[in-house]
Amino acid sequence: MLSLLQARPDWTSEELAQRLGVTTRTIRADVGRLRDLGYPIDARPGVAGGYRLGVGAALPPLLLDDEEAVAVAIGLRTAASGSVSGLEETALRALAKLQQVLPTRLRQRVSALSSHTLRLPSTGPRVDAETLATLASAAREHERAHFDYRAHSGADSRRVVEPYRLLNDRGRWYLLGYDVEREGWRTFRVDRVGEVAKTGRRFAARPLPPDDEIATQVARNISESAWRYRARVVVHASAEHVHARLPIRLDVEALGNDRCAFTPGSDHPQMLALYLGLLDADFEVVDAPELIDALRSIDARYRKAIKESAARSRPAD
Repeated sequence: MLSLLQARPDWTSEELAQRLGVTTRTIRADVGRLRDLGYPIDARPGVAGGYRLGVGAALPPLLLDDEEAVAVAIGLRTAASGSVSGLEETALRALAKLQQVLPTRLRQRVSALSSHTLRLPSTGPRVDAETLATLASAAREHERAHFDYRAHSGADSRRVVEPYRLLNDRGRWYLLGYDVEREGWRTFRVDRVGEVAKTGRRFAARPLPPDDEIATQVARNISESAWRYRARVVVHASAEHVHARLPIRLDVEALGNDRCAFTPGSDHPQMLALYLGLLDADFEVVDAPELIDALRSIDARYRKAIKESAARSRPAD
């Protein structure tokens, strides 16, 4: 009956009885049992009356199939060891309750996952669950929010923002919003956001591109905003070769004849030089003196290591 009530908004007693192969009296009795369990089932009297699954003040037991139950268990396990602070204990309590009501075959699958999963210490930034919830609520209700923000440079500022989307990338949370005072779109690291408060002032939603385009653009903004040093590099290889060799996502411009160009970046020129060493292809650096100095330093160090290693490996006279 729950599956049917979730499948479409309204059912008559006769329709439910016919689908389930029971009498309308049994339907009325089963509706009463479901209400006792906490499911808010609304009834309409009369000839055209029937039942619908309403919205309750409290979360009733959920009807999940096997795959959904396992997916929820995995999600709770992930939340217990994820990047959002304040959810660990809550997620573990919810997982324990779920395991108690799972059939034996599913309980064994979930228990195997729990007992053979090792949690690594989290070294990345963590965000507050309440901050995420407030930003999501403001975005849903089209309500401006204000908060203190610490930029990558360490500078602090007060922001008034129209929130639109929250994004998670490799354990870090970001907010896409329109900065009212700066009159432009901005991407904010949520772990650098201070206490968030909704202003009570609603805003008219601005036009947005499709979500996949938003995700691509925000990923590009995230990468570029985190770089202190940037350089244009021309590689004597195809764009596909560069994508396959580098562990980071970058826009690569194909130049034809097995040549391409891209603009990598890093907080340290030495790290950027090491990344270029992964290309396994000839390349040229355009207008980036810090990177050229780093390449010279690494070149000198490698040459010295080769010379000393070769000297040790020569046979004695």
